[in-house]
Amino acid sequence: MGWQAAVVGALGVAQYKQQGRIGKFNESVNERNAQVAEAEAAQIEKKTEFDIARFNNSYEKLKGQVEVNLSKSGVVSGQGTAYRIAAANAREKYMQENIMRYNSKVAQSKKIEEANFARITGAMNRQQAKLAQLQTVASTSTSILNMSNFGSGKKYTGGMQSDGNYYDPYNMGTTE
Repeated sequence: MGWQAAVVGALGVAQYKQQGRIGKFNESVNERNAQVAEAEAAQIEKKTEFDIARFNNSYEKLKGQVEVNLSKSGVVSGQGTAYRIAAANAREKYMQENIMRYNSKVAQSKKIEEANFARITGAMNRQQAKLAQLQTVASTSTSILNMSNFGSGKKYTGGMQSDGNYYDPYNMGTTE
């Protein structure tokens, strides 16, 4: 094997290693993206709890204002119209809290799905790099074998040889 084959082999090894590094890097980038998406899902949950707490404070203020206004107008609290207004407000509060929780769960699910997709993409990138490495090994091996002409000094061209003779697979030579 000549110096050209050694150069081809060295380049093949370098390319193989670089493809492995690229695959690992892409996989790690996607893993980081997945972790970010999961953290965002956790933040969505915390923000929802904060928003519900603020909503409850607003509700309590509104409830107090309604009671004061009803009292000023002479309506007895807890009976008739006052009771119906309080019940309607309580139902609305309950419904709004449920809507906020539902929207939060939907947003969290989207972030978790985004994280899962990032991990899948990372795994695919890693597998593509491994495939590229195999292709590099095959290509480098083929190039080296072609340089050495399969050890016989004659290049196999699939039947007819470059010198006009035919390839004989049983004696690994040519026949005339």
